[in-house]
Amino acid sequence: MARRIVEYRLPERFIVGTVGMPGERTFYLQAKSAGALSAVAFEKQQAIVLAERIDELLDEVHVTRDPNGVVPQKAPSELVDNDPLDMPLLEEFRVGAMALGWDEGSSCVVIEAHAIDEESEEVPELGEDGEEGPDTMRVWLSAAYARAFAERTRRVTESGRPPCPFCQQPLDPEGHICPRANGYKRRDL
Repeated sequence: MARRIVEYRLPERFIVGTVGMPGERTFYLQAKSAGALSAVAFEKQQAIVLAERIDELLDEVHVTRDPNGVVPQKAPSELVDNDPLDMPLLEEFRVGAMALGWDEGSSCVVIEAHAIDEESEEVPELGEDGEEGPDTMRVWLSAAYARAFAERTRRVTESGRPPCPFCQQPLDPEGHICPRANGYKRRDL
């Protein structure tokens, strides 16, 4: 099957959102622009790392190559999106690998989400558009919007179950088998 590459240049909306109850949530990256709507499923840990890496990238760009001051230190409040995912929510694919970069020409953050590829373990280079490879969602975000995206992503990932104070794994309401307690089930923490 031919590779599909879905691109959103400065979309109207690009967010991380969830469906389901804490502990059973499915995480989605969703992009919307000019009537087009795309969503890909990914893991909570991928969302956490993506937000961290975006902030690290923007901090580096701000220090090393931002003479015009396009990279804000904090997310502009008017760009923070607190609305739920748009419907209908149709999953295009499940993300296996992600790539992140800075486009000097447009002063934008580029995010790529690549589908899980059962046939190959090779991840395409950022911006690679070859016929072969996993389906890809590629999104360009302004520096300010990328900061707001990272802030929302952190809020979404932190809104689930609280972490165990010993092992940092999510606590279940029924209790928790903590590996740091040698398998003893902790009921009240």
